[in-house]
Amino acid sequence: MSATSLALSNLRAIVILIVLGFHSIMAYLGSLPSEPHRLDAPPYDWQTFPIIDSQRWFGFDLFCAWNDVSLMSLMFFLSGLFVWPSLQRKNSFTYLTDRLLRLGLPMIPAIFVLMPIALYPVYLVTTPDPSVADYWRQFLALPFWPCGPQWFLWQLLILNIVAAALHKVYPTWGIHLGKLAANTRTDPVRFILILTAASALAYVPMALIYSPWAWYQYSAFAFQWCRPLHYTVYFFAGAAVGAYGLERGLLATDSVLVRRWPLAVGAAVLGLALWMTPTAILMEGGNDNPGPLWLQLAANLGFVVCCASGCLALIAVCIRFATNRRRWLDSLSANAYGMYIVHYPFVVWMQYALLNAPLPAIVKAALVFAVAVASSWALVETLRNIPLGARLVGAEPRAVAKTS
Repeated sequence: MSATSLALSNLRAIVILIVLGFHSIMAYLGSLPSEPHRLDAPPYDWQTFPIIDSQRWFGFDLFCAWNDVSLMSLMFFLSGLFVWPSLQRKNSFTYLTDRLLRLGLPMIPAIFVLMPIALYPVYLVTTPDPSVADYWRQFLALPFWPCGPQWFLWQLLILNIVAAALHKVYPTWGIHLGKLAANTRTDPVRFILILTAASALAYVPMALIYSPWAWYQYSAFAFQWCRPLHYTVYFFAGAAVGAYGLERGLLATDSVLVRRWPLAVGAAVLGLALWMTPTAILMEGGNDNPGPLWLQLAANLGFVVCCASGCLALIAVCIRFATNRRRWLDSLSANAYGMYIVHYPFVVWMQYALLNAPLPAIVKAALVFAVAVASSWALVETLRNIPLGARLVGAEPRAVAKTS
C-alpha cells in the first residue's frame, strides 16, 4: 500500500471517530433549547437533537459548527476518490450492482430497524406514561420515516448511480475530468479555485432560495435543500483527483498542499471565522428574519470557503502525519463504514441513560463517545464473521479458517 493510500485509510478511521464524536456531543450544546422536543410535535426538531441534556458546554457548538460544514463535504470528496478506478476495473452494470449492495442494502436495516430503536428515548423523555404500543402508534403517525444519519448514504448512492450512468454514455468522462487535477502536485491553487467557484455556484443560489437550514423529507428519503448540488461538486472533485492519480497529484505525500499544511490549517481557521461571524449575526435575528441580502451572501460565501479550506486542511494534515501503519487504525478503518451504519442507537440511548447523572457536559459526552465507539466497533467486528451480517454492514464476509 502506498503512503498516500495508507494515509487515506487512516483518514477514514479518523473521520468515523469525528462523526461519532459529533453525534455524541449533540445533547450538550450551549445553544440548545431548554425543553426536549415531543416526538409527535412539528417541526420535529428531535431529528437533529434527539436528547437535550441540562448540562451544556459552548465549546461543543464550535466543534459541531466546523463538522457540519467541512466534514460532510470531506466525506463526499473521499467517496469520489476511487469512483473512476472502480469504473475502469468493472463495467457500469457491475459497478452499480456493487454500489447497490454496499450502500443500498445496509440502509434497509439501518433505517427500518435501528432508527425506531434509536428514537424510543425521544418518546420516553416527554411522555409521562410511556408504552411500546403508544410509541409505535406515534412513530407510524409521523408524516415521514426518520432516516437519521443515513441521509448521507441516500445521496451517495444517487451520485454513484449518476457516475455509472455517465460511464455508460460517456466512457471517458473520468479522463477528461482528471485533467482538472493535473499539476496539482506542484500548483494546487487552480484546482482549489475551481472547486471553490463551482461550490459557490452550486450552493449560494440554493441557500438564498431555501435558506441554509431547510430540509426536505419524503418517506425515508431526506436532504438539505441547499446542499445536494454542493455535495455533487465535492464528489466529482474527488473523482477528478482519483482519476488523475493519488500519487501524482494533490494528495501525493510531497505535494505543495501536504508540505504547506500549516498554511492549510490557518486557512481553515480563517474560513471557519468567515462563515461563523455573519452566520451568528443572522441567527440572532431568528428564523423569521432572514437578514439583509449582503449578510446572507457573506454567510453563504463563507460557508463555501470554510468547506474547501477545512476539507483540504484535514487531508493535508493526515497525509503529512498519518502514514504509519497501526493495527488499531487498520481495524477501525476496515470497520468504519459499518460503525457509521450501527452507531446511532448507542449514542442516543447512552445520552438518555446519562440525563440525570450529576456529571458535567464534557464528562457525559466523553462517556457517550467511548460507549458508542466501543459498542459499534465490537458489533461490526462480530457481524463481519457472519456472511449475512457482513452484507448488512457493507463489508465482505470474512473467510472462515479451515481446521484439519
